[in-house]
Amino acid sequence: MAYTYREVYQEGTAMLDFLPDARIDARRLLEHVCGTTVQTLLADPDRPVSPGEYEKYLELISRRQQREPLAYIVGEQEFMGLPFRVSPHVLIPGQDTENLVEEAMRELTDGSRILDLCTGSGCILLSLLQYSNSNSGVGTDLSREALAVAEENGKRLGLADRVTWLQGDLFEALKDRPEEKFDLVISNPPYIPTEVIGTLEPEVKEREPFMALDGGPDGLDFYRRILAEAWKHLCISGAVMLEIGYDQGEAVRQLMEEYGYHDIRILRDYAGNDRVAAAVRALNQQGAGYIM
Repeated sequence: MAYTYREVYQEGTAMLDFLPDARIDARRLLEHVCGTTVQTLLADPDRPVSPGEYEKYLELISRRQQREPLAYIVGEQEFMGLPFRVSPHVLIPGQDTENLVEEAMRELTDGSRILDLCTGSGCILLSLLQYSNSNSGVGTDLSREALAVAEENGKRLGLADRVTWLQGDLFEALKDRPEEKFDLVISNPPYIPTEVIGTLEPEVKEREPFMALDGGPDGLDFYRRILAEAWKHLCISGAVMLEIGYDQGEAVRQLMEEYGYHDIRILRDYAGNDRVAAAVRALNQQGAGYIM
């Protein structure tokens, strides 16, 4: 039996009708299978779909029905206008994190050195390198599998010669280069309180890596660890910029004050929610208990 592009799309949409983005997901999966574009549905709706394409499409629709994230199914997610490979070993880059990158781009100058902690797919660091001149950086992650994804993304974007990937738990990854200093320490760390993770959508709580979500009992564990050490790895007047949860602005501000940072700012996303915490290393910073 012959199928048209529009008929197959309509079937896929009906199979995913319990999802809020059923039409978008059905279309993107069809484009992935057929190698088509967003214009195809309008410009060539009667395009034949081969039996092989149809069978593959139903297989991918079935995976999406089981709440596997679309990005993991197609193996790619757009972020900051760039294509990033993703796998179940990394968080799927999202719009909230684009806010972090956009704020960082306002701060960077040519020739900056950047340290990206919990780098995952590498989307933060690689985006900053892509849209800047002569900058370079280091991306660290505890997961070797995540670093393999980041390394592949660096090669695909032609940035491999400007970035180093190091495996380790936050700053432990820098143990062989203790004197290295950076102009910016940036991170989208795990920040969801442990007990909240179970309330999230199945695509998140069951599919994305737990270690990249779990911020401890109050969601602040990684902020404490990062802020306790970041100043040691920053140049004088270097900045730290962190993605935060919508309700974590005041708590992270207090941690930054406790650890002696200055010029502390809590920046909002386009929805008006707290999303980025930024601060600058003090000249004589000494960590917790330091009085400005």
